[in-house]
Amino acid sequence: MIRFALVGCGRISNRHAELLGLGAIKGAKLVAVSDVVVEKARRHGERFKVPHFADMHEMMQATAPDVVVVLTESGNHANHVLALAPYGKHIVVEKPMALTLESADAMIKACADAGIKLFVVKQNRFNVPVAKLREALERGRFGRLVLGTVRVRWTRDQAYYDQDSWRGTWALDGGVLANQASHHVDLLEWMMGPVESVFARSATALVRIEAEDTAAVVLKFTSGALGIIEATTAVRPNNLEGSISILGETGSVEIGGFAVNKLKVWDFVTAQDGDDAVMEKFSVNPPNVYGFGHQAYYEDVVASLTDGTPHLVDGRAGRRSVELINAIYESIETGREIKLGGRHETRLGLART
Repeated sequence: MIRFALVGCGRISNRHAELLGLGAIKGAKLVAVSDVVVEKARRHGERFKVPHFADMHEMMQATAPDVVVVLTESGNHANHVLALAPYGKHIVVEKPMALTLESADAMIKACADAGIKLFVVKQNRFNVPVAKLREALERGRFGRLVLGTVRVRWTRDQAYYDQDSWRGTWALDGGVLANQASHHVDLLEWMMGPVESVFARSATALVRIEAEDTAAVVLKFTSGALGIIEATTAVRPNNLEGSISILGETGSVEIGGFAVNKLKVWDFVTAQDGDDAVMEKFSVNPPNVYGFGHQAYYEDVVASLTDGTPHLVDGRAGRRSVELINAIYESIETGREIKLGGRHETRLGLART
């Protein structure tokens, strides 16, 4: 039984705590929680009948978990991973793993030096229709890729950002690109391959925050294909979609729904056995707003730790979306097309502070 402990008991922690604390993940259990706001930790501790702490170091020393799950503010992920790595316990960190490449590299090095694994939460890779799309790509069913598009059209009003003072700040969060759309940015690059360059524009349209609530990005992939990222939390009055479309010379697939969870188009020039049943078998609605994949994600973590199975999203895989998002922000700040392949150390929002 692999013993997990949580650092940070905010909004996203509910999903992690429920899976680990209610026995949903075979071979895993929740053994402790911590948060600097002790009331948040106490709520989880009482609900899941585990010790709670206001200090993560006290928790580590008292409970010695096998894996620590870092669920704090995005801008604190790096500091907390660096502080926890010397304990020699594996680490799971929520998206985005860091806000700068420098921080991501430091996290990867610290975990390697400590001889531990670093896992980055990208649960949408495990959504059933997403996994089916990836399978089709790996089998070459699209031929030459032409265009990849992701759309995040969600609602986050002022009340959402006012819940916590760190939301929408450059120091601890970033805007829709770094936060809500980071999963979709990861999916697009995972499907379409390495990015050659980006050009982007953004706006803060409907809320009072430091960062952007709306952005449009044009990408060129090293394959020659193009890409579009459309991301906004300024949809009113309700969420519309979180989606991805992949178009190639011999096929087209679109996955829509709120959380990249509903297969809408599955169409190839050359049909294969099973295509007729794909729409029914591989479109699965998620049980909650965070998508379908958290359970499969944790099952993959457990498999990686118990039998050495390579994990789908390690620190280096998580780093790629950090590099891409930083390049996008650099384009927004400078008004220029930005080439990737170098080191984009631009701090989020540098030109706006």
